[in-house]
Amino acid sequence: MFISFEGGDGVGKTTHVFSLFQTIKKRYPVIMTREPGGCNLVKSIKQILINTHNKIDFVTESLLYAADRTEHLQQVIKPALSDNNIVICDRYLDSSFVYQGYLRKLGIKFIRQINYLAYKLLPDITFYLDLEPEIILKRLYDRSKSKLEGFDAQKLSWHQQIRDGYLKLCHLYPKRIFKINTNNLSFEEVHIIILNKLRELFRLNI
Repeated sequence: MFISFEGGDGVGKTTHVFSLFQTIKKRYPVIMTREPGGCNLVKSIKQILINTHNKIDFVTESLLYAADRTEHLQQVIKPALSDNNIVICDRYLDSSFVYQGYLRKLGIKFIRQINYLAYKLLPDITFYLDLEPEIILKRLYDRSKSKLEGFDAQKLSWHQQIRDGYLKLCHLYPKRIFKINTNNLSFEEVHIIILNKLRELFRLNI
């Protein structure tokens, strides 16, 4: 089983990935991974991508993400699934659909083409954690003791566009992407929703 988590920075994806991993590992073989930089070979690509001093072309940026994802898929995700592990991934192809396809205006079709292998292996379920951009921006500033970096440093309108992009994906892939409105929910409440959905769809004993 392949599970991914999506959403803007600051919505709580990474914390929920770890929490779900801790819950599932009590009963099933499971690995936790992330993009970009999900394996040692491509961590240098991640550093290029998050370094704001690297003013790279948007197409080049998207190709770097695709290269990172392909290596991650071949070296981590596919082997883990072949060994009957549950894979929980913090970001996957949907992030490129939103950040490069929608925000960078490169288009979904182009992103699909350069991520051909990843598009052939989509998650069984994707949890999209939805949160108001104003709350996201406040969280990002609160958690950062210094200047925000990369995508985190963008203005409110940027975070609104990210949300709009994810909402469009929810309509494109309604059977795969499960949206959770987290605005008025505690962490525990969101975690319970995630567990209940996995029990409902896959009969996991968690």
